[in-house]
Amino acid sequence: MGHGNATIDIDGSADKVWAVIGDFGGIGDWMPGVESCRVEGEDRILVTMGMEITERLVSKDDAARVLTYSITNGAPVESHQGVITVTPVGETSHVTWDVDATPDEMAEVMTSIYQQSLAALKTHVEG
Repeated sequence: MGHGNATIDIDGSADKVWAVIGDFGGIGDWMPGVESCRVEGEDRILVTMGMEITERLVSKDDAARVLTYSITNGAPVESHQGVITVTPVGETSHVTWDVDATPDEMAEVMTSIYQQSLAALKTHVEG
């Protein structure tokens, strides 16, 4: 299984950043390339780049500001787990987006996508 890690610092409180990340269905408002997003139970269905990808919410810890999800359908992965963590740093936030994926090379591809997405999140939060 391959592993990747994307990180960014955002000029916004951890609570403000978590309000965006913690909204599982809100990813379509800030992630580049997402044409639509809908939530059905514990699943969010993303339409992006001609694909319909289903992601399942594995766990969400509001106190620790950690969201864990997995891709269950629609992407070229055998297995996937993403973990987004928001950590307060004074009045700002540090965000990490870890990914474990099989095949191994998909972790590298996804890390690149997630790094671009974190840059978009930063713009979204900071205005």
